[in-house]
Amino acid sequence: MSRLILRRVLVAVPVLWLVVTATFLAVHAAPGSVEDLVADPSLSPAARLAIREHWRLDRPLGEQYVRWLGAVAAGDLGVSFLYHQPVATVLGRALGPTALLAGTALLLDLLLGLAVAVVSVRRPHGVADRLLGGLSLLLWGMPPFWLALMAVLVFSLKLGWLPPSHMASVGAAALPPAARAVDLLRHLILPAGVLALAGFAATARYLRAALLDVAASRHLLAARARGVPPRRLFWVHTLRPALLPVATLLGLAVPALVSGALVVEVVFSWPGMGRVMWTAATARDIPVVLATTLLAAGAVLAGTLLADLLYAALDPRVRESV
Repeated sequence: MSRLILRRVLVAVPVLWLVVTATFLAVHAAPGSVEDLVADPSLSPAARLAIREHWRLDRPLGEQYVRWLGAVAAGDLGVSFLYHQPVATVLGRALGPTALLAGTALLLDLLLGLAVAVVSVRRPHGVADRLLGGLSLLLWGMPPFWLALMAVLVFSLKLGWLPPSHMASVGAAALPPAARAVDLLRHLILPAGVLALAGFAATARYLRAALLDVAASRHLLAARARGVPPRRLFWVHTLRPALLPVATLLGLAVPALVSGALVVEVVFSWPGMGRVMWTAATARDIPVVLATTLLAAGAVLAGTLLADLLYAALDPRVRESV
């Protein structure tokens, strides 16, 4: 297992470097001027130049890149042009809300996918299987931003059941802990539900195919011949081997959650990484853009490593081959 981790880390480091290097070159090549954000347009050219020198934006691109890379290696992500605070502070405030949103969405994704797959394989190609399969594929094909807007329109504006935006109500900080938790849950339902609905179809389809393959395997026929009860036959002898593809899907779900959270957080004004990334990109806040790209790429690579480790834990053959 340790050799597997070492191999994946040795591959992840150059990939991470390539991603952040490409992002660094792209944001500097984008049209527009960073000084429009850093400096007041009414300032004199000399004052604007002094501000550029203060932020070292007047230095050659290669020097800026080497300086930034060295600072990141030392754990310094720089200072935000927009917030005038350390980038680590800005991202630290947003990391918790995004982790809560993505973790809840991932849990709902797995639970919904498992429920749909289990119901579908009870009667393959039956009415329930066709209806659930069609519905899941329909939700999968909907753009997350459109699904988010429809959720706000129906459940917030029309029915008034749930709040349309933000992470907490006005004055929620003064509420008792239990009331604050309920308020947070009400604000979490719509964005987490939209993220889960946008991705659970893949989990359901993969798990359904895996369950059908295992159901037709020889070892399951042998277990049935030995008189294993149907409930144990399904939950122990069928479901566990079928969970192997889901372990791989966990790694694939991370980039989907990262990209989906960007849209969903903007629509719901959720104070997370996606909203910070969007604001930084539109305002050309280069230190924040580079830091969020670094964290997003790291999360994707970490999700891939997690999928490999889970696959190895569930399948002894993988552990033996490492």
